[in-house]
Amino acid sequence: MTNAQKWVAAFLFLFVLLFFLERLTQTTDSSSKDIAVFNNESNSEQTITEIIANVGCNKCHGDNLRGTNAGPSLVNVSDHWNRTELINYLRNPDSYGNDPRFIEYKKKYKMPMTSFSDVDVKTLGKIADYVLQLK
Repeated sequence: MTNAQKWVAAFLFLFVLLFFLERLTQTTDSSSKDIAVFNNESNSEQTITEIIANVGCNKCHGDNLRGTNAGPSLVNVSDHWNRTELINYLRNPDSYGNDPRFIEYKKKYKMPMTSFSDVDVKTLGKIADYVLQLK
């Protein structure tokens, strides 16, 4: 073996060793367990109300999503959003910080909108479809 091959073999061995060590020492907290629910195929078995509860929309927007002191009503959201825009907003709400409507929301609701960038797009699409039909 040449010196270059020895170095490549050593790095490969080290990489595999570190990979297995990471797997052995990996821990998960409860928030990552909630997110994991949305990254597998089982979410097709969940109802939209279960998905919304697991994501936590009802914590701020209320059980019926009609608003609370912590978050605005999601009724008639279709007056302001289409499906694609709403999904983009859910993935990165901070990017809408200069919108006059959100400046008013920031004054009224002290808790910022949570980013759902770690929730898969299919799940966000289901949430968007549900929210957009609320009247």
